[in-house]
Amino acid sequence: MTDAMESPLVDAALHPVRGHMAFESCVEQLGSAIQLGIFRVGTKLPGERELAEKLNVSRATLREAISALRTAGLVSTTRGRGGGTVVRPAVEQWPADQTPPRRAEIDDVIVFRSVIEPGAAHRAALTDLDAAQRDLLTSCLVDLAEAVTPADYRQADARLHLSIATVCGSDELARACSTVQVRIHQLLAEIPFLKTNIDHSETEHRAIVAAILAGDADRARDTMTVHCDATAALLKGLLK
Repeated sequence: MTDAMESPLVDAALHPVRGHMAFESCVEQLGSAIQLGIFRVGTKLPGERELAEKLNVSRATLREAISALRTAGLVSTTRGRGGGTVVRPAVEQWPADQTPPRRAEIDDVIVFRSVIEPGAAHRAALTDLDAAQRDLLTSCLVDLAEAVTPADYRQADARLHLSIATVCGSDELARACSTVQVRIHQLLAEIPFLKTNIDHSETEHRAIVAAILAGDADRARDTMTVHCDATAALLKGLLK
Protein backbone atom coordinates (compact mmCIF):
# COMPACT_ATOMS: atom_id res chain seq x y z
CA MET A 1 0.00 0.00 0.00
CA THR A 2 1.34 3.45 -0.88
CA ASP A 3 1.84 6.19 1.70
CA ALA A 4 -1.04 8.15 0.16
CA MET A 5 -3.44 5.34 1.04
CA GLU A 6 -2.26 4.97 4.63
CA SER A 7 -3.88 8.15 5.94
CA PRO A 8 -6.97 7.37 8.06
CA LEU A 9 -8.71 10.21 6.22
CA VAL A 10 -8.61 8.19 3.01
CA ASP A 11 -11.16 5.78 4.47
CA ALA A 12 -13.45 8.72 5.24
CA ALA A 13 -13.16 10.12 1.71
CA LEU A 14 -13.05 7.02 -0.49
CA HIS A 15 -15.50 4.15 -0.30
CA PRO A 16 -16.78 1.46 -2.70
CA VAL A 17 -18.94 2.84 -5.50
CA ARG A 18 -22.43 1.39 -5.73
CA GLY A 19 -25.18 1.79 -8.28
CA HIS A 20 -24.99 3.04 -11.84
CA MET A 21 -22.87 6.17 -11.36
CA ALA A 22 -19.39 4.63 -11.18
CA PHE A 23 -17.73 7.34 -13.25
CA GLU A 24 -19.46 10.27 -11.58
CA SER A 25 -18.94 8.83 -8.10
CA CYS A 26 -15.22 8.36 -8.77
CA VAL A 27 -14.93 11.96 -9.92
CA GLU A 28 -16.81 13.20 -6.85
CA GLN A 29 -14.80 11.17 -4.32
CA LEU A 30 -11.37 11.82 -5.80
CA GLY A 31 -12.12 15.48 -6.50
CA SER A 32 -13.40 16.00 -2.97
CA ALA A 33 -10.35 14.22 -1.48
CA ILE A 34 -8.08 16.57 -3.44
CA GLN A 35 -10.02 19.68 -2.50
CA LEU A 36 -10.04 18.68 1.17
CA GLY A 37 -6.28 18.19 1.11
CA ILE A 38 -6.40 14.48 1.85
CA PHE A 39 -4.28 14.11 -1.26
CA ARG A 40 -1.88 17.05 -0.94
CA VAL A 41 -0.67 19.39 -3.66
CA GLY A 42 2.51 18.04 -5.23
CA THR A 43 1.92 14.45 -4.09
CA LYS A 44 1.04 11.53 -6.30
CA LEU A 45 -2.32 9.85 -6.19
CA PRO A 46 -2.20 6.17 -5.23
CA GLY A 47 -1.69 3.71 -8.06
CA GLU A 48 -4.50 2.62 -10.35
CA ARG A 49 -4.76 -0.85 -8.86
CA GLU A 50 -5.07 0.42 -5.29
CA LEU A 51 -7.58 3.12 -6.16
CA ALA A 52 -9.66 0.80 -8.33
CA GLU A 53 -9.82 -1.76 -5.51
CA LYS A 54 -10.64 0.91 -2.93
CA LEU A 55 -13.46 2.35 -5.05
CA ASN A 56 -14.59 -1.05 -6.35
CA VAL A 57 -14.50 0.07 -9.99
CA SER A 58 -12.74 -1.09 -13.12
CA ARG A 59 -9.41 0.45 -13.98
CA ALA A 60 -10.97 1.76 -17.20
CA THR A 61 -13.58 3.69 -15.21
CA LEU A 62 -10.91 4.98 -12.86
CA ARG A 63 -8.83 6.23 -15.81
CA GLU A 64 -11.85 8.08 -17.19
CA ALA A 65 -12.40 9.73 -13.81
CA ILE A 66 -8.74 10.76 -13.53
CA SER A 67 -8.94 12.13 -17.08
CA ALA A 68 -11.86 14.31 -15.96
CA LEU A 69 -9.84 15.56 -12.99
CA ARG A 70 -6.95 16.29 -15.34
CA THR A 71 -9.20 18.24 -17.71
CA ALA A 72 -10.48 20.23 -14.73
CA GLY A 73 -6.91 21.11 -13.79
CA LEU A 74 -6.89 19.26 -10.47
CA VAL A 75 -4.14 16.80 -11.43
CA SER A 76 -1.46 16.25 -14.04
CA THR A 77 -0.14 12.93 -15.30
CA THR A 78 3.27 11.90 -16.58
CA ARG A 79 4.04 8.58 -18.19
CA GLY A 80 7.00 6.29 -17.97
CA ARG A 81 9.28 5.29 -15.12
CA GLY A 82 8.76 7.52 -12.11
CA GLY A 83 5.58 8.93 -13.61
CA GLY A 84 2.15 9.12 -12.05
CA THR A 85 -0.75 11.43 -11.37
CA VAL A 86 0.20 14.46 -9.28
CA VAL A 87 -2.16 16.83 -7.46
CA ARG A 88 -1.85 20.34 -8.88
CA PRO A 89 -2.10 23.59 -6.90
CA ALA A 90 -5.45 25.33 -7.06
CA VAL A 91 -5.74 28.45 -9.20
CA GLU A 92 -6.92 31.33 -7.05
CA GLN A 93 -9.58 33.34 -8.89
CA TRP A 94 -10.81 35.49 -6.00
CA PRO A 95 -9.01 37.39 -3.22
CA ALA A 96 -9.17 35.39 0.01
CA ASP A 97 -11.47 37.93 1.69
CA GLN A 98 -13.91 37.92 -1.25
CA THR A 99 -14.34 34.21 -1.85
CA PRO A 100 -18.04 33.48 -2.34
CA PRO A 101 -19.66 30.69 -0.29
CA ARG A 102 -19.38 28.22 -3.15
CA ARG A 103 -19.98 24.97 -1.30
CA ALA A 104 -23.11 26.27 0.39
CA GLU A 105 -24.32 27.70 -2.92
CA ILE A 106 -23.72 24.47 -4.80
CA ASP A 107 -25.31 22.33 -2.09
CA ASP A 108 -28.36 24.61 -2.01
CA VAL A 109 -28.90 24.30 -5.77
CA ILE A 110 -28.40 20.53 -5.66
CA VAL A 111 -30.98 20.06 -2.87
CA PHE A 112 -33.49 22.34 -4.59
CA ARG A 113 -33.07 20.47 -7.86
CA SER A 114 -33.37 17.06 -6.19
CA VAL A 115 -36.88 18.02 -5.08
CA ILE A 116 -38.12 19.99 -8.09
CA GLU A 117 -37.03 17.93 -11.09
CA PRO A 118 -37.87 14.36 -10.01
CA GLY A 119 -41.23 15.70 -8.85
CA ALA A 120 -41.78 17.38 -12.20
CA ALA A 121 -40.97 14.17 -14.08
CA HIS A 122 -43.36 12.23 -11.85
CA ARG A 123 -46.15 14.75 -12.42
CA ALA A 124 -45.52 14.93 -16.17
CA ALA A 125 -45.98 11.17 -16.42
CA LEU A 126 -49.32 11.46 -14.60
CA THR A 127 -50.50 14.21 -16.96
CA ASP A 128 -52.78 13.43 -19.89
CA LEU A 129 -50.47 14.85 -22.50
CA ASP A 130 -51.85 16.15 -25.78
CA ALA A 131 -50.09 15.77 -29.12
CA ALA A 132 -48.33 19.14 -28.87
CA GLN A 133 -46.95 18.37 -25.42
CA ARG A 134 -45.69 14.97 -26.49
CA ASP A 135 -44.10 16.54 -29.56
CA LEU A 136 -42.39 19.15 -27.36
CA LEU A 137 -40.69 16.43 -25.33
CA THR A 138 -39.59 14.39 -28.32
CA SER A 139 -38.38 17.43 -30.27
CA CYS A 140 -36.23 18.48 -27.31
CA LEU A 141 -34.63 15.02 -27.39
CA VAL A 142 -33.89 15.52 -31.08
CA ASP A 143 -32.29 18.89 -30.34
CA LEU A 144 -29.99 17.18 -27.83
CA ALA A 145 -28.98 14.52 -30.31
CA GLU A 146 -28.23 17.17 -32.96
CA ALA A 147 -26.21 19.52 -30.73
CA VAL A 148 -22.75 20.08 -32.20
CA THR A 149 -21.01 22.15 -29.50
CA PRO A 150 -20.94 21.97 -25.69
CA ALA A 151 -22.85 25.27 -25.53
CA ASP A 152 -25.53 23.94 -27.88
CA TYR A 153 -25.80 20.74 -25.89
CA ARG A 154 -26.17 22.46 -22.54
CA GLN A 155 -28.85 24.79 -23.89
CA ALA A 156 -30.73 21.84 -25.40
CA ASP A 157 -30.34 20.00 -22.08
CA ALA A 158 -31.89 22.91 -20.19
CA ARG A 159 -34.76 23.13 -22.71
CA LEU A 160 -35.58 19.43 -22.23
CA HIS A 161 -35.74 19.83 -18.46
CA LEU A 162 -37.89 22.93 -18.81
CA SER A 163 -40.21 21.15 -21.22
CA ILE A 164 -40.82 18.41 -18.65
CA ALA A 165 -41.93 20.99 -16.08
CA THR A 166 -43.93 22.91 -18.69
CA VAL A 167 -46.14 19.98 -19.73
CA CYS A 168 -47.27 19.61 -16.11
CA GLY A 169 -49.43 22.72 -16.55
CA SER A 170 -48.19 24.62 -13.49
CA ASP A 171 -46.69 28.08 -13.97
CA GLU A 172 -45.15 27.93 -10.48
CA LEU A 173 -43.46 24.63 -11.24
CA ALA A 174 -42.18 25.92 -14.58
CA ARG A 175 -40.73 29.00 -12.88
CA ALA A 176 -39.06 26.89 -10.19
CA CYS A 177 -37.53 24.61 -12.81
CA SER A 178 -36.38 27.62 -14.84
CA THR A 179 -34.66 29.05 -11.77
CA VAL A 180 -32.81 25.83 -10.98
CA GLN A 181 -31.85 25.24 -14.61
CA VAL A 182 -30.28 28.70 -14.87
CA ARG A 183 -28.07 27.93 -11.86
CA ILE A 184 -27.24 24.40 -12.99
CA HIS A 185 -26.41 25.72 -16.47
CA GLN A 186 -24.01 28.29 -14.96
CA LEU A 187 -22.31 25.68 -12.78
CA LEU A 188 -21.97 23.13 -15.58
CA ALA A 189 -20.30 25.77 -17.74
CA GLU A 190 -17.49 25.86 -15.17
CA ILE A 191 -16.58 22.18 -15.47
CA PRO A 192 -15.18 20.23 -18.43
CA PHE A 193 -17.54 18.80 -21.03
CA LEU A 194 -17.09 15.11 -20.18
CA LYS A 195 -18.07 12.60 -22.87
CA THR A 196 -18.59 9.72 -20.44
CA ASN A 197 -21.04 11.76 -18.41
CA ILE A 198 -22.77 13.02 -21.58
CA ASP A 199 -23.24 9.44 -22.78
CA HIS A 200 -24.82 8.55 -19.44
CA SER A 201 -27.02 11.64 -19.58
CA GLU A 202 -28.23 10.81 -23.07
CA THR A 203 -29.33 7.37 -21.94
CA GLU A 204 -31.09 8.85 -18.91
CA HIS A 205 -32.79 11.59 -20.95
CA ARG A 206 -34.26 9.04 -23.34
CA ALA A 207 -35.41 6.85 -20.44
CA ILE A 208 -37.04 9.79 -18.65
CA VAL A 209 -38.97 10.92 -21.72
CA ALA A 210 -39.97 7.33 -22.55
CA ALA A 211 -41.31 6.86 -19.01
CA ILE A 212 -43.26 10.13 -19.17
CA LEU A 213 -44.80 9.27 -22.53
CA ALA A 214 -45.70 5.81 -21.23
CA GLY A 215 -47.30 7.26 -18.11
CA ASP A 216 -44.88 5.43 -15.80
CA ALA A 217 -44.59 8.06 -13.08
CA ASP A 218 -42.40 6.08 -10.67
CA ARG A 219 -39.87 5.21 -13.35
CA ALA A 220 -39.80 8.81 -14.60
CA ARG A 221 -39.17 10.12 -11.08
CA ASP A 222 -36.57 7.49 -10.18
CA THR A 223 -34.61 7.94 -13.42
CA MET A 224 -34.64 11.71 -13.01
CA THR A 225 -33.36 11.27 -9.45
CA VAL A 226 -30.42 9.21 -10.72
CA HIS A 227 -29.81 11.81 -13.44
CA CYS A 228 -29.77 14.70 -10.95
CA ASP A 229 -27.56 12.74 -8.54
CA ALA A 230 -25.00 12.15 -11.30
CA THR A 231 -24.78 15.88 -12.07
CA ALA A 232 -24.53 16.64 -8.35
CA ALA A 233 -21.62 14.22 -8.01
CA LEU A 234 -19.66 15.98 -10.77
CA LEU A 235 -20.33 19.45 -9.37
CA LYS A 236 -19.26 18.38 -5.88
CA GLY A 237 -16.13 16.74 -7.23
CA LEU A 238 -14.98 19.43 -9.66
CA LEU A 239 -16.12 22.75 -8.17
CA LYS A 240 -14.99 24.47 -5.00
